[in-house]
Amino acid sequence: PGADLADGSCAHPTIPGRVSPLLPANHVTMAKGTGLVHTAPAHGMEDYSVASHHQLPTDCLVDEGGFFTEAAGPELQNKNVLEEGNEAVIQMLQAAGILLKEEKFVHSYPYDWRTKKPMIIRASKQWFVNTASVKATAQEVLKKVKVVPTSAVNRMLEMLDRRTFWCISRQRCWGVP
Repeated sequence: PGADLADGSCAHPTIPGRVSPLLPANHVTMAKGTGLVHTAPAHGMEDYSVASHHQLPTDCLVDEGGFFTEAAGPELQNKNVLEEGNEAVIQMLQAAGILLKEEKFVHSYPYDWRTKKPMIIRASKQWFVNTASVKATAQEVLKKVKVVPTSAVNRMLEMLDRRTFWCISRQRCWGVP
């Protein structure tokens, strides 16, 4: 039973000396897979939630272009994760004698609407601010903006007043829906 694995750990398959904890996760079920999966906290909401709950780091081993970073190790660095990076990981597992089974699998990645290529989800830095001065400044600036219809200003001021956290982020690429 999965409960027998609770609080266990295993050696990381590609990073020597790194130990990975075995953790329970509600999104991993026998109906959706094997019940034992890897967690990549920087590459998906469910994994990020599990990592946050267990206070794990969200190391991102993939750069903005989809290539493994130096932190992934010299065998993987600068390899595209969806292309030669996949093959390199398989070869590393085979060389270590820890590959149990290999089979082709079509993963359901989200696709970019323009290039029709799969997208890789990556965590990005954001800053959350909880200060009265940010709120006061936003409300003062809003009062100087010409809003049509003018009745909408009060609604917006009330919304700003209720807001408890502010996310300051420039992660969106303009022109992308």
